[in-house]
Amino acid sequence: MLKISKYLSRSEWGQLFVGFLLIIAQIWFNLELPDYMADITRLVETPGSEMSDVWVAGAKMLAVSLGAVVCMALTGLITARVGASFSRRLRSLEFSRVESFGPAEMNRFSTASLITRSTNDITQIQMFMTMGLMLLVQSPIMAVWAVLKIAGKGFEWTIATGVAVVILLVAVAVLMALVMPKFKAMQALTDNINRVARENLTGLRVVRAYNAEDYQERKFDKANDELTETQLFTNRAMSVMMPLMNTVMNGLMLAVYWIGAYLIDAAAMTDKLTLFSNMVVFSSYSVQVIMSFLMMSMVFVLWPRADVSAKRILEVLDTEPAVTDGTADSGANDASGRELRGEVEFRDVSFTYPDSREPMLEHVSFKAEPGQTVAFIGSTGSGKSTLVNLVPRFYDATEGKVLVDGVDVRDYRLKALRDKIGYVPQRSVMFKGTVASNVAYGDKDARNVSASTTVSVPASDKAVTVTPADADAVADSVHAAIDVAQASEFVDKMPRGIDSDIAQGGSNVSGGQKQRLSIARAVWRHPEILVFNDSFSALDFRTDREVREALARECADSTKLIVAQRIGTIMHADQIIVLDDGRVVGHGTHRELLDNCDVYREIAESQLSQSELAA
Repeated sequence: MLKISKYLSRSEWGQLFVGFLLIIAQIWFNLELPDYMADITRLVETPGSEMSDVWVAGAKMLAVSLGAVVCMALTGLITARVGASFSRRLRSLEFSRVESFGPAEMNRFSTASLITRSTNDITQIQMFMTMGLMLLVQSPIMAVWAVLKIAGKGFEWTIATGVAVVILLVAVAVLMALVMPKFKAMQALTDNINRVARENLTGLRVVRAYNAEDYQERKFDKANDELTETQLFTNRAMSVMMPLMNTVMNGLMLAVYWIGAYLIDAAAMTDKLTLFSNMVVFSSYSVQVIMSFLMMSMVFVLWPRADVSAKRILEVLDTEPAVTDGTADSGANDASGRELRGEVEFRDVSFTYPDSREPMLEHVSFKAEPGQTVAFIGSTGSGKSTLVNLVPRFYDATEGKVLVDGVDVRDYRLKALRDKIGYVPQRSVMFKGTVASNVAYGDKDARNVSASTTVSVPASDKAVTVTPADADAVADSVHAAIDVAQASEFVDKMPRGIDSDIAQGGSNVSGGQKQRLSIARAVWRHPEILVFNDSFSALDFRTDREVREALARECADSTKLIVAQRIGTIMHADQIIVLDDGRVVGHGTHRELLDNCDVYREIAESQLSQSELAA
């Protein structure tokens, strides 16, 4: 918990300091109350006392009590405010850090775990900041202060209080030793139940298709039972705390009165009143001591889970991405001094995944000139997707260099590099919004713009107002990109055209429709480089051909890198690179590879007839 406090702002530290002063004031008020009780007791027991003196002492006692209530309310308000703002910052920091993660870091943390860390774990910290922090500061100060105030009022009473405190400390230590491992396990089990639930919801169609509902229910029940049993153990263990505190407090009160009765009975008449007054004060202070430990027991309920949660959040925040920013914003110039635009070159590139011993790519070299179409083909697992994923730096090459516009991709600022690239992944991803917001996803000022609305789009800390003219321009460019991707045929049939809703994950459109919208998203950016990672697999042959023809016509100045399984998709590419077990085994045009590459010829003959190959 202490380490995560470095993310508190100066303002929050200032508020906590004010809260600390209010806690000190509250403790002072609470510890003044027994003195007023003693004064009232003496006035009542002393013959000839005036009733007005009792009223004055009572009024002072009421004012002190009111001061304690005000301080407590203000402290609660401050801690709640700090807890909420601190949790908000942690969520933002964690989300920002996760966004910077590459596949290597995502493999370290499961998606379910990251969701738990940004929700449940941060909630545990917020609860501790709101409730536990005040008690953590207040209870030890009150206990020590109360003990100091009663230390000189009776040796026997002090011994009784000391014995009670030792019993409580031993009990708390034993309980913490029992429950701390369980609290740590509880967060991991929460991750597990989230993972099982998410896996079931994501694969619901497959579960139903294979009648595996019972199997999934058993998996969930097992995860649920493990979490429930752990929670029950911790709750049962911690439930012992309150009865134990009450027992010790009641036992201490009995001991104080029993010792007091013994002392008063043995004392001279002149000392009886003083001893009785001291007993009243001591009993009140001893209650304050036990109440301090009672409050501390509440801290021990919140602290362990908050401490585990803080460590889990820090694991995310302290993880540095393997892919880091460079300094370059643009490419180099060619021999004539003209700036390069869209050139991609691999120089003896090898790549090994972090958790693998065998290289995925070995000594790959080729050069894609600006405006060319370069295709990659090979068997499953030959390294095609891995190769194109090195261009936008989802991974960094283990050996060799990947150059974009003559500059090593590791020297680019990530934003500058990725602004040059339009990327279409193997698995098409749609975001909740509209057709227009998904296609115009590559521009922060246009993501929420549609043809018929004027909106304010958040950009950094400022709001960017989009005028109707801007919206119309964006809508026109969205329509143009949709036309290139051959998506107009189904977008125009939607209720509101490009303003039609897209559900989360694109669940209201088909796989082929999602793939075409993904292509439109990449085309809309007018990038220097278009990367298609097996992005035509869900398209029929006619749509595939029409998309490629439109790309060749409308994106002639963009370099196109295409990973494909179908020979028909790539046979007209300027260069075709054949991969086998991570090595380049063929490089040339379709005709050249048919003549001199056995691997390519086998793939081609398995898909096309001799007449189609000769076309």
